[in-house]
Amino acid sequence: MRTALAIVAVFAALFATQVAQATRPGDTILIASDSTAATYKADRYPQVGWGQMLSCGLAPDVRVSNHAMGGRSTRTFLAEGRWARLMAEVMPGDTVLIQFGHNDQARNKLERWAPAATDYRDNLMRFIWDVRTAGGVPVLVTPVARRNFGVHGKAVADYPAYSGVMRTLATDLHVPLIDLEARSRVWLDRAGPEAAKAYYLHYRVEDHVAAFPKGVTDDTHFSEIGGRQVADLVADGLKALNLPVSAKVLSQRPALTRTTPLGRTDCQ
Repeated sequence: MRTALAIVAVFAALFATQVAQATRPGDTILIASDSTAATYKADRYPQVGWGQMLSCGLAPDVRVSNHAMGGRSTRTFLAEGRWARLMAEVMPGDTVLIQFGHNDQARNKLERWAPAATDYRDNLMRFIWDVRTAGGVPVLVTPVARRNFGVHGKAVADYPAYSGVMRTLATDLHVPLIDLEARSRVWLDRAGPEAAKAYYLHYRVEDHVAAFPKGVTDDTHFSEIGGRQVADLVADGLKALNLPVSAKVLSQRPALTRTTPLGRTDCQ
């Protein structure tokens, strides 16, 4: 009898612990995206994705589940089962940030290619439907800008057709939208072509960056400072949407507005 009671007590304690650690519905932000938002291990520093830093702009009780993965388009995110794994986590009230376009436009990689007006649009509609069916809140995020300045010295939109589809769906289906393309172009214009190099992966051999021993010139992926500041743009856009989770976005986000690298991805 005592043994049976002891076993029951152990199971009760385990259950209580699991309940205490469970995330409440609505307190999770999930991210479906590509390399620009992905989380990178320490050996890839200073490469940082905006999704990796987003939690630094949120209240402590908000969990970020970052499913972003390099090289993924809406097509491959679905085909590889990544979307299914994300959806298995979604609880009623949770927010799902959806940013694609960089890889969908890769005509030379047919496994990724999703034409904007057809496959890409259909895949986004599938994402929206799935999240809403699960009781979650889908948020479309237009693809973040690259460091690409036009002849007049202004940042160029590299994925206008894909951003256009997102904006149209947001209007037609009443889906919240963070126009990260527009926000990030303003951000780049403010910096200018030369200063904006600090936001991306521009390192020389002489810089002795362990992750890039041969140096790197990459105008798509972010440095620590770039990752932090783009996360700030996303956080600011999320706060402006007036969703339930918007109240959990911090008004002051010093960890995301740094202008000098911390040398790591802590929220300091």
